[in-house]
Amino acid sequence: MICDGVFEGGGVKGIGHVGAVYALEEAGYKFERVAGSSAGAIVSALIAAGYSGREMKELMTSVDYLKFREEDGLDKLGNIGKFFSVLFHYGIYSADYLERWLNALLKEKHACCFGDVKLSDGSYRLQVTSVDLTTQKLLVFPRDFIQFHIDIDSFPIARAVRMSMSIPIFYEPYRLKDAKGNVHYMVDGGMLSNYPIWILDDGESITDHPVFGFRFVNNEDCSCRQAMKPCHNVIDYAKLMVSTLVDAKDNFFLMRSKGDCKRSVFIPSDVHIDGQAVNISATDFDISKAESESLFQNGYEAGKRFAQTFDFQNWSRIYRSHE
Repeated sequence: MICDGVFEGGGVKGIGHVGAVYALEEAGYKFERVAGSSAGAIVSALIAAGYSGREMKELMTSVDYLKFREEDGLDKLGNIGKFFSVLFHYGIYSADYLERWLNALLKEKHACCFGDVKLSDGSYRLQVTSVDLTTQKLLVFPRDFIQFHIDIDSFPIARAVRMSMSIPIFYEPYRLKDAKGNVHYMVDGGMLSNYPIWILDDGESITDHPVFGFRFVNNEDCSCRQAMKPCHNVIDYAKLMVSTLVDAKDNFFLMRSKGDCKRSVFIPSDVHIDGQAVNISATDFDISKAESESLFQNGYEAGKRFAQTFDFQNWSRIYRSHE
Protein backbone atom coordinates (compact mmCIF):
# COMPACT_ATOMS: atom_id res chain seq x y z
CA MET A 1 0.00 0.00 0.00
CA ILE A 2 1.56 3.24 -1.18
CA CYS A 3 1.30 6.34 1.02
CA ASP A 4 2.92 9.75 1.47
CA GLY A 5 4.02 11.13 4.83
CA VAL A 6 4.43 14.55 6.40
CA PHE A 7 6.35 14.79 9.67
CA GLU A 8 6.00 17.53 12.24
CA GLY A 9 9.05 19.20 13.77
CA GLY A 10 9.96 18.22 17.29
CA GLY A 11 13.73 18.15 17.86
CA VAL A 12 14.83 15.02 19.71
CA LYS A 13 11.22 13.80 19.71
CA GLY A 14 11.81 12.65 16.12
CA ILE A 15 12.40 9.14 17.45
CA GLY A 16 8.63 9.00 17.97
CA HIS A 17 8.16 9.45 14.21
CA VAL A 18 10.47 6.50 13.64
CA GLY A 19 8.29 4.28 15.84
CA ALA A 20 5.17 5.25 13.90
CA VAL A 21 6.87 4.61 10.54
CA TYR A 22 8.04 1.22 11.82
CA ALA A 23 4.45 0.26 12.69
CA LEU A 24 2.99 1.43 9.38
CA GLU A 25 5.61 -0.48 7.43
CA GLU A 26 4.76 -3.58 9.45
CA ALA A 27 1.14 -3.04 8.39
CA GLY A 28 2.16 -3.07 4.72
CA TYR A 29 2.53 0.62 3.88
CA LYS A 30 5.37 1.95 1.72
CA PHE A 31 6.23 5.66 1.63
CA GLU A 32 6.60 7.33 -1.73
CA ARG A 33 6.79 11.09 -1.12
CA VAL A 34 7.75 12.61 2.23
CA ALA A 35 8.03 16.09 3.68
CA GLY A 36 8.81 17.63 7.04
CA SER A 37 10.08 20.46 9.17
CA SER A 38 13.05 20.38 11.55
CA ALA A 39 13.32 16.89 13.09
CA GLY A 40 10.58 15.82 10.69
CA ALA A 41 12.95 16.79 7.89
CA ILE A 42 15.58 14.37 9.23
CA VAL A 43 13.14 11.46 9.32
CA SER A 44 11.83 12.40 5.87
CA ALA A 45 15.35 12.52 4.43
CA LEU A 46 16.17 9.06 5.77
CA ILE A 47 12.96 7.61 4.34
CA ALA A 48 13.56 9.27 0.97
CA ALA A 49 17.07 7.79 0.91
CA GLY A 50 15.65 4.32 1.43
CA TYR A 51 15.99 3.67 5.15
CA SER A 52 13.32 1.44 6.66
CA GLY A 53 11.71 2.00 10.02
CA ARG A 54 13.74 -0.88 11.42
CA GLU A 55 17.01 0.65 10.22
CA MET A 56 16.07 4.09 11.52
CA LYS A 57 15.28 2.65 14.94
CA GLU A 58 18.82 1.30 15.22
CA LEU A 59 20.23 4.66 14.14
CA MET A 60 18.09 6.94 16.28
CA THR A 61 18.21 4.93 19.49
CA SER A 62 22.00 4.67 19.40
CA VAL A 63 22.89 8.24 18.43
CA ASP A 64 24.50 10.56 20.98
CA TYR A 65 22.23 13.60 20.72
CA LEU A 66 24.62 15.69 22.83
CA LYS A 67 26.97 15.74 19.84
CA PHE A 68 24.32 17.76 18.00
CA ARG A 69 25.14 20.60 20.40
CA GLU A 70 28.54 21.25 18.86
CA GLU A 71 30.41 23.93 20.80
CA ASP A 72 33.17 26.29 19.76
CA GLY A 73 35.66 28.04 22.03
CA LEU A 74 33.17 30.69 23.10
CA ASP A 75 30.48 28.17 24.07
CA LYS A 76 32.89 26.43 26.43
CA LEU A 77 33.17 29.62 28.51
CA GLY A 78 29.76 29.06 30.07
CA ASN A 79 26.81 31.43 29.89
CA ILE A 80 29.01 34.41 29.12
CA GLY A 81 30.52 32.57 26.19
CA LYS A 82 27.11 31.50 24.92
CA PHE A 83 25.95 35.11 25.12
CA PHE A 84 28.83 36.18 22.88
CA SER A 85 28.11 33.25 20.52
CA VAL A 86 24.61 34.62 20.02
CA LEU A 87 26.01 38.15 19.69
CA PHE A 88 28.61 37.26 17.06
CA HIS A 89 27.21 34.12 15.40
CA TYR A 90 23.46 34.63 16.00
CA GLY A 91 23.25 31.24 17.69
CA ILE A 92 24.81 29.18 20.48
CA TYR A 93 25.65 25.88 18.81
CA SER A 94 26.95 24.87 15.41
CA ALA A 95 25.00 22.36 13.32
CA ASP A 96 28.12 21.17 11.47
CA TYR A 97 28.14 17.79 13.24
CA LEU A 98 24.46 17.20 12.49
CA GLU A 99 25.08 17.84 8.79
CA ARG A 100 28.11 15.53 8.71
CA TRP A 101 26.23 12.80 10.60
CA LEU A 102 23.23 12.88 8.27
CA ASN A 103 25.35 13.14 5.12
CA ALA A 104 27.28 10.02 6.12
CA LEU A 105 24.03 8.10 6.58
CA LEU A 106 22.65 9.28 3.24
CA LYS A 107 25.93 8.37 1.54
CA GLU A 108 25.48 4.76 2.66
CA LYS A 109 22.27 4.67 0.60
CA HIS A 110 23.83 6.58 -2.33
CA ALA A 111 21.35 9.41 -1.80
CA CYS A 112 23.41 12.43 -0.80
CA CYS A 113 21.87 14.94 -3.22
CA PHE A 114 18.34 15.76 -4.33
CA GLY A 115 19.04 14.29 -7.77
CA ASP A 116 19.41 10.93 -6.04
CA VAL A 117 15.81 10.97 -4.76
CA LYS A 118 13.98 11.79 -7.99
CA LEU A 119 10.88 9.89 -9.03
CA SER A 120 10.18 8.72 -12.57
CA ASP A 121 7.99 11.76 -13.25
CA GLY A 122 10.85 14.13 -12.46
CA SER A 123 9.52 15.21 -9.06
CA TYR A 124 11.42 14.75 -5.83
CA ARG A 125 10.55 12.26 -3.07
CA LEU A 126 11.65 14.72 -0.41
CA GLN A 127 10.62 18.26 0.52
CA VAL A 128 11.66 20.20 3.63
CA THR A 129 10.84 23.64 4.95
CA SER A 130 13.07 26.46 6.08
CA VAL A 131 12.57 30.12 6.92
CA ASP A 132 14.55 32.87 5.24
CA LEU A 133 14.82 35.53 7.93
CA THR A 134 16.32 37.98 5.46
CA THR A 135 13.21 38.03 3.26
CA GLN A 136 10.86 36.82 6.03
CA LYS A 137 9.57 33.97 3.87
CA LEU A 138 8.78 30.32 4.38
CA LEU A 139 10.63 28.29 1.75
CA VAL A 140 10.19 24.71 0.61
CA PHE A 141 13.28 22.90 -0.64
CA PRO A 142 14.25 21.73 -3.15
CA ARG A 143 11.74 23.64 -5.27
CA ASP A 144 12.66 27.08 -3.90
CA PHE A 145 16.36 26.64 -4.62
CA ILE A 146 15.51 28.01 -8.03
CA GLN A 147 15.21 31.45 -6.37
CA PHE A 148 18.92 31.23 -5.55
CA HIS A 149 19.91 29.94 -9.01
CA ILE A 150 21.15 26.74 -7.38
CA ASP A 151 21.38 23.46 -9.29
CA ILE A 152 18.80 21.42 -7.42
CA ASP A 153 19.98 17.95 -8.35
CA SER A 154 23.50 18.51 -7.00
CA PHE A 155 22.51 20.24 -3.75
CA PRO A 156 23.26 18.15 -0.61
CA ILE A 157 20.15 16.89 1.16
CA ALA A 158 21.89 17.06 4.55
CA ARG A 159 22.52 20.78 4.08
CA ALA A 160 18.87 21.46 3.29
CA VAL A 161 17.84 19.49 6.38
CA ARG A 162 20.34 21.46 8.43
CA MET A 163 18.60 24.66 7.35
CA SER A 164 15.23 23.17 8.23
CA MET A 165 16.22 22.38 11.82
CA SER A 166 18.39 25.37 12.71
CA ILE A 167 16.37 26.34 15.78
CA PRO A 168 16.80 30.13 16.18
CA ILE A 169 19.26 31.19 18.91
CA PHE A 170 19.88 27.55 19.83
CA TYR A 171 21.65 26.90 16.50
CA GLU A 172 23.59 29.32 14.34
CA PRO A 173 21.59 30.14 11.18
CA TYR A 174 22.83 28.77 7.87
CA ARG A 175 24.11 31.49 5.56
CA LEU A 176 22.94 30.88 1.99
CA LYS A 177 24.13 33.20 -0.79
CA ASP A 178 21.99 34.12 -3.76
CA ALA A 179 23.25 34.78 -7.30
CA LYS A 180 24.09 38.39 -6.42
CA GLY A 181 26.16 37.40 -3.42
CA ASN A 182 23.59 38.53 -0.86
CA VAL A 183 23.57 36.47 2.34
CA HIS A 184 20.27 34.93 3.46
CA TYR A 185 19.93 33.65 7.03
CA MET A 186 18.13 30.32 6.98
CA VAL A 187 16.52 28.92 10.15
CA ASP A 188 14.08 26.26 11.39
CA GLY A 189 11.11 25.79 9.06
CA GLY A 190 8.95 25.12 12.11
CA MET A 191 8.95 28.85 12.84
CA LEU A 192 6.29 29.37 10.18
CA SER A 193 5.00 25.85 9.53
CA ASN A 194 5.85 23.07 11.94
CA TYR A 195 3.38 20.61 10.40
CA PRO A 196 3.50 21.33 6.65
CA ILE A 197 1.02 18.75 5.43
CA TRP A 198 -0.14 21.28 2.84
CA ILE A 199 3.04 20.56 0.86
CA LEU A 200 1.73 17.16 -0.23
CA ASP A 201 -1.99 17.58 0.38
CA ASP A 202 -3.91 20.82 -0.17
CA GLY A 203 -6.91 19.49 1.76
CA GLU A 204 -9.20 19.66 -1.26
CA SER A 205 -7.78 17.58 -4.11
CA ILE A 206 -8.56 13.91 -4.54
CA THR A 207 -5.46 11.74 -4.14
CA ASP A 208 -4.86 8.23 -5.46
CA HIS A 209 -3.10 7.22 -2.25
CA PRO A 210 -3.25 8.55 1.31
CA VAL A 211 -1.16 11.35 2.76
CA PHE A 212 -0.52 10.63 6.42
CA GLY A 213 0.48 13.28 8.92
CA PHE A 214 2.61 12.56 11.98
CA ARG A 215 2.10 14.90 14.92
CA PHE A 216 3.21 15.15 18.55
CA VAL A 217 0.66 15.69 21.30
CA ASN A 218 0.49 15.66 25.06
CA ASN A 219 -1.06 12.50 26.49
CA GLU A 220 -4.10 14.39 27.69
CA ASP A 221 -4.79 15.92 24.28
CA CYS A 222 -4.53 13.11 21.72
CA SER A 223 -7.25 14.57 19.55
CA CYS A 224 -8.05 17.37 17.15
CA ARG A 225 -9.90 19.41 19.75
CA GLN A 226 -8.55 22.88 20.39
CA ALA A 227 -6.85 22.60 23.76
CA MET A 228 -7.18 25.42 26.28
CA LYS A 229 -3.74 26.67 27.29
CA PRO A 230 -3.13 28.16 30.75
CA CYS A 231 -2.48 31.87 31.09
CA HIS A 232 -1.83 32.79 34.70
CA ASN A 233 1.08 35.22 34.35
CA VAL A 234 3.21 37.16 31.87
CA ILE A 235 5.40 34.11 31.18
CA ASP A 236 2.35 32.06 30.16
CA TYR A 237 1.19 35.01 28.06
CA ALA A 238 4.55 35.23 26.25
CA LYS A 239 4.53 31.47 25.56
CA LEU A 240 1.02 31.72 24.11
CA MET A 241 2.07 34.54 21.79
CA VAL A 242 5.07 32.62 20.51
CA SER A 243 3.17 29.34 20.01
CA THR A 244 0.32 31.18 18.24
CA LEU A 245 2.78 32.79 15.81
CA VAL A 246 4.55 29.49 15.18
CA ASP A 247 1.34 27.51 14.58
CA ALA A 248 -0.71 30.18 12.78
CA LYS A 249 -0.20 28.91 9.21
CA ASP A 250 -0.76 25.27 10.15
CA ASN A 251 -3.86 26.00 12.21
CA PHE A 252 -5.36 28.05 9.38
CA PHE A 253 -4.83 25.19 6.95
CA LEU A 254 -6.16 22.53 9.31
CA MET A 255 -9.22 24.64 10.08
CA ARG A 256 -10.34 24.48 6.44
CA SER A 257 -8.90 21.07 5.60
CA LYS A 258 -11.21 18.08 5.23
CA GLY A 259 -10.57 15.06 7.36
CA ASP A 260 -7.17 15.91 8.78
CA CYS A 261 -7.79 13.97 11.99
CA LYS A 262 -8.69 10.89 10.00
CA ARG A 263 -5.26 10.76 8.35
CA SER A 264 -3.09 11.91 11.26
CA VAL A 265 -1.01 9.77 13.61
CA PHE A 266 -0.94 11.41 17.05
CA ILE A 267 2.25 10.55 18.97
CA PRO A 268 2.31 11.30 22.72
CA SER A 269 5.44 13.18 23.76
CA ASP A 270 5.03 12.19 27.42
CA VAL A 271 7.00 9.12 28.48
CA HIS A 272 6.90 7.16 31.72
CA ILE A 273 10.18 6.32 33.41
CA ASP A 274 10.17 4.49 36.77
CA GLY A 275 6.53 5.40 37.23
CA GLN A 276 7.14 9.10 36.61
CA ALA A 277 5.66 11.01 33.66
CA VAL A 278 8.26 13.01 31.73
CA ASN A 279 7.42 15.38 28.89
CA ILE A 280 10.17 15.41 26.26
CA SER A 281 10.84 18.80 24.69
CA ALA A 282 12.50 19.52 21.34
CA THR A 283 15.85 20.54 22.83
CA ASP A 284 16.26 17.77 25.42
CA PHE A 285 19.50 16.61 23.83
CA ASP A 286 20.48 14.90 27.07
CA ILE A 287 17.59 12.47 26.59
CA SER A 288 18.34 9.13 28.22
CA LYS A 289 18.31 5.79 26.40
CA ALA A 290 15.24 4.76 28.40
CA GLU A 291 13.42 7.96 27.44
CA SER A 292 14.40 7.53 23.80
CA GLU A 293 13.14 3.95 23.72
CA SER A 294 9.91 4.94 25.46
CA LEU A 295 9.32 7.71 22.93
CA PHE A 296 9.91 5.23 20.11
CA GLN A 297 7.36 2.92 21.71
CA ASN A 298 4.84 5.79 21.91
CA GLY A 299 5.22 6.27 18.17
CA TYR A 300 5.05 2.56 17.45
CA GLU A 301 1.84 2.10 19.43
CA ALA A 302 0.27 5.21 17.87
CA GLY A 303 1.17 3.97 14.39
CA LYS A 304 -0.16 0.50 15.11
CA ARG A 305 -3.50 1.86 16.37
CA PHE A 306 -3.75 4.08 13.32
CA ALA A 307 -3.01 1.26 10.87
CA GLN A 308 -5.69 -0.92 12.49
CA THR A 309 -8.43 1.69 12.16
CA PHE A 310 -7.62 3.63 8.99
CA ASP A 311 -9.72 2.83 5.90
CA PHE A 312 -8.53 4.98 3.01
CA GLN A 313 -11.33 4.15 0.61
CA ASN A 314 -13.99 5.06 3.17
CA TRP A 315 -12.06 8.14 4.26
CA SER A 316 -11.64 9.26 0.66
CA ARG A 317 -15.35 8.88 -0.08
CA ILE A 318 -16.45 10.87 2.97
CA TYR A 319 -13.79 13.55 3.20
CA ARG A 320 -12.39 13.94 -0.29
CA SER A 321 -15.27 13.63 -2.73
CA HIS A 322 -16.30 16.83 -4.46
CA GLU A 323 -19.74 18.12 -3.62
